[in-house]
Amino acid sequence: MSLMKEFREFAVKGNMVDMAVGIIIGAAFGRIISSLVNDVIMPPLGLLIGGVDFSDLAVVLQQAEGEGEAVLLRYGLFINNLIDFVIIAFAIFMAIKVMNRLKRKEEAKPAEPAKPPRQEVLLEEIRDLLKKQAS
Repeated sequence: MSLMKEFREFAVKGNMVDMAVGIIIGAAFGRIISSLVNDVIMPPLGLLIGGVDFSDLAVVLQQAEGEGEAVLLRYGLFINNLIDFVIIAFAIFMAIKVMNRLKRKEEAKPAEPAKPPRQEVLLEEIRDLLKKQAS
């Protein structure tokens, strides 16, 4: 099997395409959640705490000297990212919970017994007729 043929089979598999779609949607979902946290949740939260902008919270480890920049420990950005993570994790948890519930409902439905092939039905009818004649 040629290398190109193997690669094509690998790249076109259903799982690979599903995974690519999931990654793209996940990245877009992450940006939406980041915007939700940074633009919607953190400003009112900062206002409730006393007008604090979390992205500005930092500890100066070393003052700027000359034209250099100060060395900062930006724990406010860490708090933003932590809230991002918690919201994303909760949203994914809820989505998986709903999918599992739907899957369980689907599995719970009793499957119809398979109908026997037409030949078997005819043979059973013949058998029953022969039994009836023999009696």
